[in-house]
Amino acid sequence: MDVPMELSRVLITEFGDQQIIVLKEKGGGRSFPIQIGTNEAVAIHRRLNDKKAPRPMTHDLLADVIDAMGGRLEKIVINDLRDHTFIATIHIRRGEKVVEVDSRPSDAIALGVAFETPIFVAHHVLTEVTKEPTQADRIELLRRRMDMLAEKIDEAAERLQDEQFLASVPPSVIDEHRRRLDEMKTEHEAIDRLLKKLG
Repeated sequence: MDVPMELSRVLITEFGDQQIIVLKEKGGGRSFPIQIGTNEAVAIHRRLNDKKAPRPMTHDLLADVIDAMGGRLEKIVINDLRDHTFIATIHIRRGEKVVEVDSRPSDAIALGVAFETPIFVAHHVLTEVTKEPTQADRIELLRRRMDMLAEKIDEAAERLQDEQFLASVPPSVIDEHRRRLDEMKTEHEAIDRLLKKLG
């Protein structure tokens, strides 16, 4: 059984290459976030606001191809969750025939959002992602967040030591990078202390 959902929020941050969209159950209280890439987040935001690029971008091109071949994007279904990765299918109708194509949810939504294509999530997936997390789940999420922060801290520190970068951007950008680096270090240290307390 598939549950109808709607795109509730698109959260784009200046730093980091992982952005977030939030899907909310239509007529219900359940919702959950999906991490997506910056390109897909920007495409969703642009297509939501009907801002056309000078030349067709990837999702515009695919929409044009489907239309030129007499197809119509009928629905998007997020039908599985494997190793913390969402699996989606786009359903394209052409006459009496419906073709199902494997897709990342972010690409499917970026493609369909301009046409208000219905979004569905399989019942077992929605149940899984909205259940109350156990302490083990919370610890695993904290560890993953800590690993991601460590990676971003290394990248930011390396950038702030790059003489070419420092010479090519205004002081305000450098100050912002330093501020963000300090924030990430503070969060990393706080998670480390919490994990030590949790054992």
